Amino acid sequence: MAKAVKDEKRIEEALWESANKLRGSVEPSEYKHVVLSLIFLKYASDRFEEKRKEIIASGRERFAENVAFYTADNIFYLPPESRWAFIMENAKQNDIALKIDTALFNIEKNNPALRGALPEGL
Repeated sequence: MAKAVKDEKRIEEALWESANKLRGSVEPSEYKHVVLSLIFLKYASDRFEEKRKEIIASGRERFAENVAFYTADNIFYLPPESRWAFIMENAKQNDIALKIDTALFNIEKNNPALRGALPEGL
């Protein structure tokens, strides 16, 4: 039992240290916007990729980039530069904050239901 508590504390400390490194020079009061934006991008991208695979598996690959095939199932359409894979490929670039801002802007542009809902200027 004591080992489990110790392991849990180590994990908690590691997560806290990781969060501080990710935060960098961002004010703590603004950090929540960064984190929530990244969580949203990951979730939306996972859902998008699941639907994309489903479309391709059903033999309709020519519709894999058709917005209506996603929005019909309440899934946000994500242009290539807004997908998690693109964000991860560019994560170490100096302009990653701009890429994330662009990703969020493009998601809003392609999904009118989100207009004004996502944070601007991370």
